[in-house]
Amino acid sequence: MSENCTHDCSSCSSNCSSRTKESMIKAPHAQSSIKKVIGVVSGKGGVGKSLTTALLASYAAKQGKSVGIMDADITGPSIPKMFGVSEHATGSSEGIDTVLTPSGIQLMSMNLLLEEETMPVVWRGPVIAGTVMQFWTDVIWKDVDLLFIDMPPGTGDVPLSVFQSIPLAGIVIVSTPQELVKMIVEKAVNMANMMNVPVLGLVENMSYIRCPDCDKEIEVFGASKVKALAKEYIIPATGRLPLDGEITKLADAGRIEDYETDALKEVFAVIEAASQPKTDFKEE
Repeated sequence: MSENCTHDCSSCSSNCSSRTKESMIKAPHAQSSIKKVIGVVSGKGGVGKSLTTALLASYAAKQGKSVGIMDADITGPSIPKMFGVSEHATGSSEGIDTVLTPSGIQLMSMNLLLEEETMPVVWRGPVIAGTVMQFWTDVIWKDVDLLFIDMPPGTGDVPLSVFQSIPLAGIVIVSTPQELVKMIVEKAVNMANMMNVPVLGLVENMSYIRCPDCDKEIEVFGASKVKALAKEYIIPATGRLPLDGEITKLADAGRIEDYETDALKEVFAVIEAASQPKTDFKEE
């Protein structure tokens, strides 16, 4: 990219990395209306990425936003279960319709397309990535202010396809307090930088337990690292989610929308202020 780049590819003849990325962006379904897309990522599994996606989406809905969740974790979909959604997605020759949660959040997940939710999806990476792209191109997302994409862990086929082919306003990285996670966060940050996607927030899950007697925060997995990591990698907003039995109870009951927390307020504010990139969609 030239030092004098204006980020307006229409007036430039250079064949730089930004132009290559722009040319790979795919258009959503013709009947979709999506104002902003946010990816939720982690460098490893088991850190609470899907939970963070669910809580961010629920918080956004409570602020009056029209919200959608694309469950891109094809082989390990957990979003429908947390929201208590078990009905199958339907559609027509025009496209696939989303399924609504009790509060009206639009969902699309592999588990909404399977005959039985416990059936394993035994597919290779390219097929899985292709299915995620169909969630973008073939699903009708109706008047969505914020579309959250719950991505599988790591930096493989699906995250790469999403970063290259879906216009992201930014990503939120999910971590835990362990020292090992610093390396995992750095991998996610580096991938976002390589793909020119802003990192908007860092959420530390399982950050503490709140004592029921004295209300003190007990950091059972070690001292919180979220502020230090955010400062090191210049991430604008942070959030800390506790180890809370109420979260587990509500998620298991399919009532995650009922969980009340302001822990993600700062992250949501940065998401709300982020700009959705203007895109010339790839011609098929």
